[in-house]
This record gives sequence, C-alpha cells and structure tokens, in this order.
Amino acid sequence: MIQLTEAAAGALHSAIATVPRLIVGLRLMVRSGGCAGLQYEMGLVENAGPEDISCESHGVRILVDPSSVALISGTTIDFIDIQEGTGFSFDNPHAQSKNGCGKSCC
Repeated sequence: MIQLTEAAAGALHSAIATVPRLIVGLRLMVRSGGCAGLQYEMGLVENAGPEDISCESHGVRILVDPSSVALISGTTIDFIDIQEGTGFSFDNPHAQSKNGCGKSCC
C-alpha cells in the first residue's frame, strides 16, 4: 500500500530509537489542501486505532486511517537530506499536481 525508501526507513528507525516509550508505528493522514491538492500529516504513535489499515515497509509499521487509504495508496515516502534542509518527500500517484522537484508537497 505505502512504501518507504531505505533513507526514509532509516530516518524513522533513528527517530523511534530516541523516543523513551514504545512506538507501534507511523501514523499517516491525508487531507485536501496543500500545493499539490493533498496535505500530509504524520507522526509516531504508541497505539493503533481500531479502524486503522496497517502495512509494513523496511521494518516500519505504517498506520493509515480508513478515510485516507484511497488518497495515499501507492505512495512512496523518501527522506531527503540536502543543503537546503531535510525532510520527508511524498511521491503520490494520486496527487493532482506536483511541485518543481516532481514530488507532492508536504
């Protein structure tokens, strides 16, 4: 359903290792809005919701609320670390438009 690149998985594993409590996964939500028609929300969570759809990529459990599944299915999440900054990039086949780098905005 959702794929992480090795760089994204590494960044998430590093972040999870620094949290002093048990993390069950990465929660993703998608809302309408943003420069590509979609706005992404993500965060590490301690519990899965009862209706969450779950998948795993590179050892990271990904939790998606049912209303976001159709909007984010097939997305690849990358982690970029360049001189201008670091962050996650979403390559979503459902995005209506893309920014100058060819990725949907976050």
